[in-house]
Amino acid sequence: GGAFHSPLMESARKELEQAILSSAFSKPVCPVYQNVNAKPSTDPETIKANLIAQLTSPVLWTQSVINMIADGATTFIEVGPGTVLSGLIKRIAPEAKTLNVSDPKSLDETVKTLNVNR
Repeated sequence: GGAFHSPLMESARKELEQAILSSAFSKPVCPVYQNVNAKPSTDPETIKANLIAQLTSPVLWTQSVINMIADGATTFIEVGPGTVLSGLIKRIAPEAKTLNVSDPKSLDETVKTLNVNR
């Protein structure tokens, strides 16, 4: 464990803020839900501000998932090792479909699954 997403991370905030503010962000093609406020955004400056705030703020995971489902999301893709987030999603919304991508093979399988369901 660590002090992630808590005020104890304040000492890392300056460096993270500089890195985020110096990075170019484009407007996303779909809304980005950020766990700092559980709301969707397509504004690059808002997304940057929320990324900085997230370092020291609690994660609003349940609210984020509920909001995404309320806005029409039915399938969630967890990218990375493990299935912790998929498991949490299933507890929040058992009807949601979850897919996992952890390597090239699982990426290919996920793409095939998504193309079949179109």
